[in-house]
Amino acid sequence: MAVLLDAVEENWPSMDLVGEMFIDQCRSTFAARVAVQPVTISIPRVVRRLPATTSKRLALNADRALARYIAYPLRAAAARRPGRLYHVVDHSYAQLVHALPALRTGVYCHDLDAFRAVLFPKEHPRSRWFRALSSMLLAGVRAAAIVFYSTREIGLALENLALVPRSRLVHAPYGVGPEFTADRHPDDGTAEILEALGGRPFVLHVGSEIPRKRIDVLFEVFAQLRSRRPDLRLVQQGAELSAQQRAHAAALGVGEALLQPPKLSRRALAGLYRRASAVLVPSEAEGFGFPVIEALACGAVVVASDIAVLREVGGDAVLYAPVGDVAAWRLTVESVLNRSSAVPTQARRRERAASFTWERHAGTILDAYAALASQGPR
Repeated sequence: MAVLLDAVEENWPSMDLVGEMFIDQCRSTFAARVAVQPVTISIPRVVRRLPATTSKRLALNADRALARYIAYPLRAAAARRPGRLYHVVDHSYAQLVHALPALRTGVYCHDLDAFRAVLFPKEHPRSRWFRALSSMLLAGVRAAAIVFYSTREIGLALENLALVPRSRLVHAPYGVGPEFTADRHPDDGTAEILEALGGRPFVLHVGSEIPRKRIDVLFEVFAQLRSRRPDLRLVQQGAELSAQQRAHAAALGVGEALLQPPKLSRRALAGLYRRASAVLVPSEAEGFGFPVIEALACGAVVVASDIAVLREVGGDAVLYAPVGDVAAWRLTVESVLNRSSAVPTQARRRERAASFTWERHAGTILDAYAALASQGPR
């Protein structure tokens, strides 16, 4: 099997983790069943080298487009072999299906973000070229022989929107990385990261700055908490805040209480989960919600938005608050900090996280490909 990974330069920790864990399981637990060949590409510096380039972001996006839609399909086509199966780890690379034998290719669909401009053009207006590229991705997903998904909500969306028939959908939830445990590691580097806090308590958010993560709600909830707890700090990992988001934090008076460490190893991130007073997940939409199960595995208390996906993942091991309801969020988090309400026990939190394993994830995927291969030429 060829496993087609994201370009490393994309810097998407969750997608890197999914690809790494799948390959690791194939090479260890399932070595007798499958031989895997990782396939990827580097994003070339073409447009970014031009002297007339004025916008670094536009230049990077142009180079990404060259890599994704020209160089990588050529690389994928070169990896074709008789009898080989192909697994595209990330649906935002589904254009690769067009360069592969589609009836022997599967795609993992993590969420619908990449397709919203095509599916809901009025609600998500984008440029013509963006919609064209999104259409190519969606066509790749629809052409694949198998489409994997992480939560029932994503599977239902794919089916109900008539994007993929039920017969080609396979539920393959993620797992928890081995670094995420409740056991403390004094050499995980967390002490140095948190030195700037001077021992003050903190709440933690892990995720990007994209709108559906609701960084605005995070800042507003934290501002209200801090008005009652001046020593409280907010640690945020993974977001490159826009000027507007930084201005929002400054207007709320929480900018000086915000700590954003550079990109951390999974071991260091696990240390933050273990030390946090609470982990906040205020997203209005998710495909899965890795921070939920990672935090639970580390024994942390999680407060998450009350949406179907996060309920499916967190179950009764998580506390929930309505999406965007700052007052309700503040009360829920405050009750955790004050220990004034019952929270799921650490044993329950860890038990919930333990139900998600990379071995089961990889085994489910391999079973689907084995069934596909047994059908013979079609």
